[in-house]
Amino acid sequence: MESLAATALVVQAELPFLSEPMLESLRNTGVRLLAASATLFVFWLAWKGVQLALVPLLDRSRLDTTSAHFVRTVVKYAVLAIGFVAAIGELGVNTTSLVASLGVAGLTVGFAARDILSDVIAGLFIYWDRPFVIDDLVEIGDDYGRVDRITMRSTRVVTPDGRMLAIPNSEAVRTTIASYTNFPHLRVDVPVDVGVGEDLGRVRRLLLGMVREKEGVLEDPAPTVAVNRLGDYSVTVTLMVWIEDERAHLSRKSDLREEAFDTLRAEGVDMPYETVSLTPVEVRRGEARQAG
Repeated sequence: MESLAATALVVQAELPFLSEPMLESLRNTGVRLLAASATLFVFWLAWKGVQLALVPLLDRSRLDTTSAHFVRTVVKYAVLAIGFVAAIGELGVNTTSLVASLGVAGLTVGFAARDILSDVIAGLFIYWDRPFVIDDLVEIGDDYGRVDRITMRSTRVVTPDGRMLAIPNSEAVRTTIASYTNFPHLRVDVPVDVGVGEDLGRVRRLLLGMVREKEGVLEDPAPTVAVNRLGDYSVTVTLMVWIEDERAHLSRKSDLREEAFDTLRAEGVDMPYETVSLTPVEVRRGEARQAG
């Protein structure tokens, strides 16, 4: 206060046209700004203290990572919102009338920011419905990756190549979501093309023998081989196996595909490439004129 008064005297000496009421108003405004800033700082410290007490409490609870993150988010915004209202009150604003006016202004702002509000509401539905949780491997639309965070506006997904995707929550709740980690095991399908002249029973025995007693492959449900497509030059058979670690399904599928290729090639199984046959046709000049 003394420093503010001294500053005001210096300002008055340098700017003699300032009247005493104006200086008093400046002093009051400065005091209110300092009080509002101090209030915000106190509530920020309060949130840090609550966070230090809340984190170990949530760790000891039976809440999963997603629910614990939701509780921390709600508490954080609640504490900071109360601090903001208290700081506004320190500035001399009637917080009661301010809250009432926000109800009317909120309609206008809500209409202008309806996309953001729809994302926030969708985020609450994700927390409540739980189609996926943090650290799940999911496919949202055409995007695949690990759920890193769920905020009030977007779901952050880390792709296998290290990219961070921020998918709006409203888009996530309207899209079909495939989770690869909701259940303890996952089935991996490995399609293989063989020649139409191959013995499919022999191909089936080779593929099933390849995965018999293989580490990471479950015996129950048992691996199977199904015929999926009969083409003109090839037959598509699919090796279907259940794996223990669903989080390793990408690498496991790649390993099985490579191993199937090596096994069938070593046994002399024909695996034709897709080909296009061109047959030369001789057109005589007279026939060409008649056709014209």
